Amino acid sequence: MRQDQVKPDQRRSAGVFAGADRAGSGPVLFEAVLLDRDGTLVEDVPYNGDPEKVRPVAGARAALDRLRAAGLRLGVVSNQSGLARGYFSVRQMRAVHARIEELLGPFDTWRVCPHDDAAGCGCRKPAPGLVHAAAADLGTVASRCVLVGDIGRDVGAALAAGAAGVLVPTPVTRAEEVAAAPWVAADLPGAVAEILRRQAAIVPVSAPWPQPSARPVRRGRRGGTVLVVRSDSAGDVLVTGPAIRAVAHSADRVVLLCGPRGQAAAELLPGVDEVVAHPLPWIDPDPGPVDADGMRALTARLAAVGADEALVFTSFHQSPLPLALLLRMAGVPRIAAISDDYPGSLLDVRHRVPPGVPEPERALSLAAAAGHGLAPGDQPTLRLAAGVGPPPVRLGASGYVVLHPGSAASSRAIPADVAVGIARALGEAGHRVVVTGGPDERDLTAEVAAAAGGVDLGGRTGLADLAGVVARAGAVVVGNTGPAHLAAAYGVPVVSLFAPTVPFGQWGPYRVPTVRLGDAAAPCRDTRAATCPVPGHPCLAGIDPEEVVEALRSLGVPAATATVAPAPTEYAAPTATVHGTTTAGAVAVPVTGGSGR
Repeated sequence: MRQDQVKPDQRRSAGVFAGADRAGSGPVLFEAVLLDRDGTLVEDVPYNGDPEKVRPVAGARAALDRLRAAGLRLGVVSNQSGLARGYFSVRQMRAVHARIEELLGPFDTWRVCPHDDAAGCGCRKPAPGLVHAAAADLGTVASRCVLVGDIGRDVGAALAAGAAGVLVPTPVTRAEEVAAAPWVAADLPGAVAEILRRQAAIVPVSAPWPQPSARPVRRGRRGGTVLVVRSDSAGDVLVTGPAIRAVAHSADRVVLLCGPRGQAAAELLPGVDEVVAHPLPWIDPDPGPVDADGMRALTARLAAVGADEALVFTSFHQSPLPLALLLRMAGVPRIAAISDDYPGSLLDVRHRVPPGVPEPERALSLAAAAGHGLAPGDQPTLRLAAGVGPPPVRLGASGYVVLHPGSAASSRAIPADVAVGIARALGEAGHRVVVTGGPDERDLTAEVAAAAGGVDLGGRTGLADLAGVVARAGAVVVGNTGPAHLAAAYGVPVVSLFAPTVPFGQWGPYRVPTVRLGDAAAPCRDTRAATCPVPGHPCLAGIDPEEVVEALRSLGVPAATATVAPAPTEYAAPTATVHGTTTAGAVAVPVTGGSGR
């Protein structure tokens, strides 16, 4: 039930619309917070139908009141298979929910899945149905929601819907669930504090330095020429896109300095007026020696830009200070960057970001700290410039599955035998498969495409062509490499075969429906290795191709032989009823860790 469909005295959450006008006109990360019930809001009592057994987790009421005061809408999304198994009735469940609201305050929607796993429904977490339904109740979309839960099913449902997922572990949370979660908080108050911190971090501060001399302002309020820097691979440049758009909204002219590996991506970003490509030996993964003449030439080129200010965007493990020194030597008067190292006089804005923040938000927070914010109506998502061309060959109707097995970093590539098995399974499931890859991967893409009877585009697409292929896909199956970010820019669902050499929470597909597969706790975790440091590539070698087929089904990606799963079931407290299948014909299956699993 939508909150604006009830009378004022029946509205559930105090101040729930306090930020509605702001959210509709300006960029926000989150408009709503969805919460699992058992183990997250209240202590987990398996199959509880007794209000007297409701015990809130520590600090829950104060944490929820902070969210309400910030204008965020609140909803509960909960698996309650005890309904299907006859352990309690709808009336008893409503009594439990009434007690929860008595203790914790009102919620704006309740969404419950009453099925067990045998039903194959679209609402039982980790399926995304409850998240989509709750978001619709609250007048928003899943990508502007964050879901807090205590087990992997909660995080899986959030990711599959395109929402942010926060795991708050309890004693029943499995170690592998913690390892796979993109965002982990110690407790509910800690999760809420980080939600609000991340929300505030993208709001621009007042200009931290004097504005440039009066010039015609083409886009926004400050004017001038701004040099933005992102010197790394294509994927790194793509995830910096929201921050660059924020700068472009304020500036007359934006010049992007990137490395040669990122130039093609730089040319696809909105808001960039000029691209300067130059390798930086302190950034490149396989650098040549530092060349004094090359550095002098770069410094002269930077001076010729005539920048009024510069923002140096880096990854979490890189330093901006070598380039900041060159920028000072080039005469750039104002420089901002994220730096944990003491910068001396090299930076005018030294920004700090906690670990674990997604790279697009990390960059956007630097732009905000330097006084730049996204334009009204623009949202903090990845986006490419309009006019990307059609695929280089005729691929038939849209909706095919792109399988991209390779990567410039072999540690993040899908093992060849696994990719062949996936392609074969996709073909047998009725999916049309398009295999993509670079010029040096043609043997691999040919073998993989043959297994699916699919189209081999290995070596036949530049980045812009590849973007055109991805834009028309029903889903992309890919490791941690550039096409995952192209998919995010177009809202195309991703099956992410993510090697944990870098944190998934920072580098996973951003704000797009995603299913993560692979061993998140493999020995290569957090090594940042470009070449697999463990024999046999164990983080991805154990993936069953049928897992990929099932992931596509859970993401709602149809195939020629696909069947339609049961629709999500609705429960809106306190007046709505449960619709659809409840206990009739339900089959009991073992459940670990209480009713939430």
